[in-house]
Amino acid sequence: MAKRDALRDLQSRLAQRLSAVRTEAPAMSWLALESAGVGVLVPLAGAGEIFPVGTIAPVPHTRPWFLGVANLRGGLHGVVDFAAFLGLRPTQTAAEGVREQARLLALNPAVGSHVALLFERLAGLRTAAQMQREPDDELSRPSFAGPRWRDDRQRVWQEIDPAALVQHDQFLGIAR
Repeated sequence: MAKRDALRDLQSRLAQRLSAVRTEAPAMSWLALESAGVGVLVPLAGAGEIFPVGTIAPVPHTRPWFLGVANLRGGLHGVVDFAAFLGLRPTQTAAEGVREQARLLALNPAVGSHVALLFERLAGLRTAAQMQREPDDELSRPSFAGPRWRDDRQRVWQEIDPAALVQHDQFLGIAR
């Protein structure tokens, strides 16, 4: 009899926990990266794999921020220097001097594009519990720029939406 009561009690607690999980909002998690001194947050759902910078084959007649194509796990990905794309540093130095800690972030194929973004440094994972959303300002931002967040060290991070990025006209316009 005691076993039966213990089993009912366990089932009741499990049902309560499952109910609580269903009603809670999903926790936000991001991959934190840095480029040209700017902190960028990419939602984990939009991030694919992280790769060291290897051989990038240049593509002629493209914008300077489009570095070329790279073979990442057997698939060809266009490689974009994210800081140069945003105009945060001169394009002639886009790939120079950033390779030691630099990483390629291949976006999740579900966003609809085989592209990898070059960032100078991987800064780890961030969760909503570590961040505080900044109030919206009146500054004009591109459609792929999400909210800004501040961490416990008072550093501001810009969230980007990978699905919106790969649909952005300037991002799609790699030809010169």
